[in-house]
Amino acid sequence: MNFNYSKKDKLKSKKLIEQLFTDGKAVTAYPLRLVYLKTEFEDGSQLKTGVSVSKRLHKKAVSRNQIKRLLREAYRLNKPLYFNNSSASYAFMILYLSKDGTTFDKLDHSIKLLFKKFLAQNEPLVKQSDSDTSDK
Repeated sequence: MNFNYSKKDKLKSKKLIEQLFTDGKAVTAYPLRLVYLKTEFEDGSQLKTGVSVSKRLHKKAVSRNQIKRLLREAYRLNKPLYFNNSSASYAFMILYLSKDGTTFDKLDHSIKLLFKKFLAQNEPLVKQSDSDTSDK
């Protein structure tokens, strides 16, 4: 299992981020929201992920940065558990929606729920097409 969150796994392209918010779909598991878009990357990576915390809800940069660090760590630890067998490539943006501060345990639990919801929405298409080909 690869627990890295390297530079090539980070979502930095301004064009891709704009496209993500205009054409992407979303899944919510409060206090997190995952906006995703199925896409192909030139560098061959499976997932590119960004995290965001609203400046309107968290005025101090210290609290925004702390929540972003916790989000990235929860993502890094859970990514291999949910996406190691995935063949599709996605761009993700994880948004923190709550006004309150948080702990790592709460974020870890929320990100697991978020990934389960995401896979429930997107994996049945793959499994159904696999079963169609095996019946023939």
